[in-house]
Amino acid sequence: MLKASIIALSLAAPFAAALPTQASAAVDFVVRIAPPAPRYEVVPPPRPGYLWTPGYWSYRNNQHYWVAGTWVRERPGYVYNHPTWVERNGEWRLSQGNWARNDRDHDGIKNSRDHDRDGDGVRNRADPHPNVPGR
Repeated sequence: MLKASIIALSLAAPFAAALPTQASAAVDFVVRIAPPAPRYEVVPPPRPGYLWTPGYWSYRNNQHYWVAGTWVRERPGYVYNHPTWVERNGEWRLSQGNWARNDRDHDGIKNSRDHDRDGDGVRNRADPHPNVPGR
């Protein structure tokens, strides 16, 4: 039985490289096929205590599929980051939506760690252009 399992695993291993991978908790998929253009969705009227999260393309069974927008309950003290696709070296990476705590400026960095975003030596609070290096 053990020998049969080892043989089966050795035969399946070469195919594993072709599957989408989870590189980390922040990146859910890595594929070589770009997602289609986003679909237009009618945004419903606001709902007290809820946040509208727009639809996005996800990936399963070797193809992109549309995930419709939906309402999620707001979380006081948190900011919602929408799912996004990023291309890097011919590979497309999907970062699923998540909640970031204490991120008032929506840059993905907690405000307590948001000291010098552009690396110009001036703390963001005192920098009139915190996203522009050298200014």
